[in-house]
Amino acid sequence: MEQESLRISWRQLPNAITLLRIFLVAPIVFCLAREWYRDALWLFLVAGLSDGLDGFLARTFHWASRFGAITDPLADKVLLVSVFVVLTINGLLPLWLTILVFARDLIIVAGALTYHMLVGSYSIRPSVWGKLSTFAQITYVLVVVLYYAGLPMPLLAVEQGVWIVAATSLISGAHYVTVWGRKYWLERSGTTT
Repeated sequence: MEQESLRISWRQLPNAITLLRIFLVAPIVFCLAREWYRDALWLFLVAGLSDGLDGFLARTFHWASRFGAITDPLADKVLLVSVFVVLTINGLLPLWLTILVFARDLIIVAGALTYHMLVGSYSIRPSVWGKLSTFAQITYVLVVVLYYAGLPMPLLAVEQGVWIVAATSLISGAHYVTVWGRKYWLERSGTTT
């Protein structure tokens, strides 16, 4: 019995690590708001390592769970949204870029909810464009924080990264709308893919 409860608790380790990443959002936001960019970088490092570790444990030991499948991307999104907001308030990111990134996410969520209400259950897996967009967003905020922390980072990367994030956000948003719009149309017309 004790061995069984120990096994169950180990299975929850990836979920606990994911929750740790969610709890790290507040101190990261605090450091960024105070313009303590180097401190924020250390916390980013812990968050990044925890993201890799929880995924590794879930895959390697088959400890994946429905809770983890929901909270892991949610943790990443909460962190990313919070960082975008604070860096925009600090005047380091243009407001239009933050609005574009949020609009993309809202369109995807609204589309998923609409599809669910009109058609039924679905399973959305991130597309290549969606992954690329998220990667561009994460990389860009790290570039900005590194630059303002006074660490080696060319200003050109800060200036041009805006356009990479904007382009990947637009393309991935359009891709999701096209793919799921087509799925909806096929479902409603009774055609199979």
